[in-house]
Amino acid sequence: MFSLLFQKKTTDSSEDQLLLDEDGPDLINSLNSRKWYRRRNTRKGYGCMEHEKECLAIHESLDYWPSHNEPYKKWLQEKPYRSDWDRWFLMGLIGMVVGTMGFLIHQIIEYLFHLKWELAETYIKNNDFHMTWICALGTGLAMIAVSSGLVVFFCPSSSPSGLPEVIGFLNGTSVQHIFNIKTFFGTFISCVLTVASGLFCGPEGPMVHMGAIVGFGLSQFQSETLGFELPFFTRFRNSADKRNFITAGAGAGIASVFRAPVGGLLFVLEEVASFWDIRLAWQTFFCCLMAVFTTDLLSSSFWLFVYRGHFGFFKAEKRILFWVKNLLDMSVLAFIPTIIIGIMGGLLGALFVSLNIKINALRGRIFDAIERESIRKISKLLEALLVLVVTVTVTVYVPYFFPCTPAMSLKDYQAENTSDQEISEYNCPPGPNGTRQSNRTFNQAAALLVENGKRGIMFLFERGTQEEFGYGALVTTLFFYFFLSCWTAGTAVASGLVIPMLYTGALYGRIIGLLLVSMFGVQEEGIASWIDPGLFAAIGAASFFSGVSRLTISLTVIMVEITNDVQSILVIMVAVMVAKMIGDWFNTSLYSALLKLKCFPYLESTPRIFYCKKTVNLELFTASDVMTPHVRVLHLQQNVASLADLLVKTSHSAFPVVYKPDPEHAEVFLGTITRSELCMLLMNDQIFYTPSDREPLNFGPYLKYEEITVEKLRDMARVTRLLGQYSTGPEYQQLFINLKPYLNKSAVAVQAHFSLHRTYIIFRTLGLRHLTVVDLQNQVVGMITRKDLTTCQLMDKLGFCDSDEDPLD
Repeated sequence: MFSLLFQKKTTDSSEDQLLLDEDGPDLINSLNSRKWYRRRNTRKGYGCMEHEKECLAIHESLDYWPSHNEPYKKWLQEKPYRSDWDRWFLMGLIGMVVGTMGFLIHQIIEYLFHLKWELAETYIKNNDFHMTWICALGTGLAMIAVSSGLVVFFCPSSSPSGLPEVIGFLNGTSVQHIFNIKTFFGTFISCVLTVASGLFCGPEGPMVHMGAIVGFGLSQFQSETLGFELPFFTRFRNSADKRNFITAGAGAGIASVFRAPVGGLLFVLEEVASFWDIRLAWQTFFCCLMAVFTTDLLSSSFWLFVYRGHFGFFKAEKRILFWVKNLLDMSVLAFIPTIIIGIMGGLLGALFVSLNIKINALRGRIFDAIERESIRKISKLLEALLVLVVTVTVTVYVPYFFPCTPAMSLKDYQAENTSDQEISEYNCPPGPNGTRQSNRTFNQAAALLVENGKRGIMFLFERGTQEEFGYGALVTTLFFYFFLSCWTAGTAVASGLVIPMLYTGALYGRIIGLLLVSMFGVQEEGIASWIDPGLFAAIGAASFFSGVSRLTISLTVIMVEITNDVQSILVIMVAVMVAKMIGDWFNTSLYSALLKLKCFPYLESTPRIFYCKKTVNLELFTASDVMTPHVRVLHLQQNVASLADLLVKTSHSAFPVVYKPDPEHAEVFLGTITRSELCMLLMNDQIFYTPSDREPLNFGPYLKYEEITVEKLRDMARVTRLLGQYSTGPEYQQLFINLKPYLNKSAVAVQAHFSLHRTYIIFRTLGLRHLTVVDLQNQVVGMITRKDLTTCQLMDKLGFCDSDEDPLD
């Protein structure tokens, strides 16, 4: 490796002389170390596998910046000054709709969950495990059959959570069908049925996805699926504004599901959004505020769709998701077990990511091997049913092996929920008056496994319950929950992973707390009162969440908002930081790994290239090392027939435009023009001209901005027919188009010797789709696209084809 870098250094040592060469140095060859690296790499390795290249080719990129041309400047001049009231109105509307949706999801899940166990209540009282299993399995299978059927046959883009797709879209990748109304309703129904069925999952990921769909739909006031287009807020029908509203909707989704407005804002900033500014932060904050306010307002008086009164009265026990009533005094000694929990969170989080990616990769290979599409879809549905069978079997039969123990705070929580009381008193003997309630006992495993994840987390976070749960129930639940939630994530149902992550971490955190209680005893007062299993359950939940997602700032705020435990913020921060650092030693976050597995051309904030297990510094390379050479260029006076023939024979989405300042001068770069703009120009034959008609580069009028700028070509059949006609018709050999008014004169370009690392930063920061590479004479020598800057393509083009580090491990 040192010899390679030395070779690069000696090549770069002559760069200053090359830049001063008046004869026009060949920067492409002189600064290109790619060929030397490829000569050295003679082993059979590739940066991108063939199937990865095929998957990358499927995805198109988005144009966030409009073309800075004459029609665009005229359109801006005609637009009056706006106070942005309409943008704020839409942000508030999106927040209210997402908040209502979050309320409905919670209510429907709770209703279906109660209904399912009410059907099995008689069998639970009689300790009839087999009939309980049959009843729970029957209702669960019906729910999962509908849930998975919707995902597999109705809207495949809603599987499994939609969050990686939203992250990829906001990074600049065009993902088809993830924001249409079919996906919304399919995800909504699939999510509530999946969570209510008893699978180890939560509604958080689908809520982010559905919030993004609401942000997309309400801001556009049009639907291709339903076939309508309303004449409202048309100025927001562009990629940049879509991106902002989708970002706000995603933040409102996570804010509503957790009742955490600040956490929702920080979550999209840290994990979801790739482009951010202070104005978007204000608007997303307002959107999250309206979402949480709407959810709280509706939840204040409705429970299981029954009006309970007190409308608008926000009770803390209802508003705060996992309300911790008794805050503890903290000691510096608490940081010692906190660091241990953080290490465990990082290790288990990295294991979870690696295991889940391997399961998903194996699942993909198995399903891809099935040739018939109908059988492949049925196989996905059957896998979801199999996961449910295993899950229900574990939740019903495992508590049979655990005795009943005295209950403390558990009874207080369940005083208003008789069905939950019956479940947690699973397999317990009746009391003196013949009822289980009077016996004051409960089954620990049943309370942790049969109850849904939200209630289980509340039990584990409870303070002052040092002897509520024993090692056996906690370890058993941890084992089954870890592996079953890992298997569930990725099946053909709309599900989220946040609740399983919190629950898994809370389980091993409480185990650490029990160990401390066993060592030092129950300390209710004094300087050792911080030794409480409930505190370490919350710390463990944060550590495992961080170990899987690698979130830090937003996770800390979310944990404080969902527990109201400001006193523990320092230990939570330490656990989160330690878990992230440990996890990063082994692999990337789960969402980044899923993006790579799905072959999205995702650009991370900083590129991660490894060679011989060491990070490669991209400052040692240039833009010419990764560009695509031999670019097809256009001219200001472009022949109609040759232009149509170029569009027919290529699939490029943009072309550089060049011109000669004088007849003796070489062609220099002037700007770019997109494929869709060229197609719109060809559809307006009134702008065609012959050289003898008029002065070619100084005539008007030209087409309006709305006539040439489209997000998607609607009449592709007409475009295809016209391209065939123009490319073959002899009369079009004499017709030309003047491209000067329509080309993007503010297109970004870099010189061939420009730093590759800085090229990457410019490309990602500005949200570019194309980056033209020029030489010292401003002549076009190449083009860089998003796919050229993905990790596997960088490894391939730079010659690091045999990196010893698997990006998914």
